[in-house]
Amino acid sequence: MMKSEGHIESLRIDERSRRDFLIVSTSTLAATGVALSVWPLIDSLNPASDTLALASTDLNLRPIERGQRVTVVWQGKPVFVDRRTPEAVTKAKADDSAALPDPEKDADRVQREEWLIVVGICTHLGCIPLGQREGSRRGDFGGWFCPCHGSHYDTSGRIRKGPAPRNLVVPPYAFPNPEKLVIG
Repeated sequence: MMKSEGHIESLRIDERSRRDFLIVSTSTLAATGVALSVWPLIDSLNPASDTLALASTDLNLRPIERGQRVTVVWQGKPVFVDRRTPEAVTKAKADDSAALPDPEKDADRVQREEWLIVVGICTHLGCIPLGQREGSRRGDFGGWFCPCHGSHYDTSGRIRKGPAPRNLVVPPYAFPNPEKLVIG
């Protein structure tokens, strides 16, 4: 009888250790399943890759010649980059004293006087003004012209004539080196 009691006790210990093993294994598998099912939700809270790509726009300034205007896209909006000629800079500075609907000095709108960077959206109703392409109408002040309602901007992107209430917006930008522009 002694032998069978020891055998029964041994079976109880084996059952206990087996049960503990099954509980630990099941709990580990359940925790892993919960983590794997919750991860897509957590990951979806991160910004999308296309949004991150729009956060800033880089532009190599080396190929842009004086007097040339280029358009880049930043946050889905056109941004006009104008490498102004010395004459355009002189004209913009002279217009600082003109009667402006939205008074702002040229020096307050640029970081380096030869480069003007503005969002290319008319401040009246959101149209895209003309004046970026060589030969396109640039309005009465040599800057940009919005044909939809007749807003005229000068060589500093300031509203001079027409229904637009404000100047073209200057986006946040920096020159990390002389040949590179980062918008955003």
